[in-house]
Amino acid sequence: MPPSEPAVDRRARIRERHHRAIIDAAASLLDAKGADGFTVEELAKRAEVSRRTVFNHFASVDDIVIAVCIEVLGDVVETFESHPSTSAGTTQASVFDEIAEALRSTDLVTPIAYLTRILRTPDDDPSQRRAVVLLRAFTEVSDRLSTEMLRRHPEADELTTRLLVSSLIGGLVVLHTHWLAATGGSADTASRAVWDDLLDHLILRTRDGYASTASLGAQTS
Repeated sequence: MPPSEPAVDRRARIRERHHRAIIDAAASLLDAKGADGFTVEELAKRAEVSRRTVFNHFASVDDIVIAVCIEVLGDVVETFESHPSTSAGTTQASVFDEIAEALRSTDLVTPIAYLTRILRTPDDDPSQRRAVVLLRAFTEVSDRLSTEMLRRHPEADELTTRLLVSSLIGGLVVLHTHWLAATGGSADTASRAVWDDLLDHLILRTRDGYASTASLGAQTS
């Protein structure tokens, strides 16, 4: 007879299974009803767990929504991680260029359009909740990309690398607002062109800085 599974391992495996079931159920409900369209009771029933189990894993419904959003954006990080480094050096400029190239070559419109749809409010007005959810999700992406860049470039300065990555990823939250206003959140060819233009602007401004006399003059003239 094979040895029985240790109680600690069994509990960990059950907890992991419940955690996965809750996120999968939440993703399904978000896709069908949006972030405001389901209750904890519905989520627990679909995940085949108790309401108490849901809150044993997540402090709030927003935390569950954020976990789903992180997974959606996490696919983008995994795509980036699967590609070899495009930078020959380990200077901060080369690290920046590698991050910028990764953002340009990765399909960000599809996940961002999806997140926009599931986070829409009934009156379709921008909400603080949506901004907070997106910010927390993008912060997680920033941490993961920073870790990957430091793994690829161990000689790079950690603080500067994390500042570079967070500046670009944080800028995506601002881009989302402008992109949404211009496109309505669609994921078609025209909206992708708008996103590409906004992303180029972010990369240029982050690389060159914001306080040049010419730039300030152009804005105030």
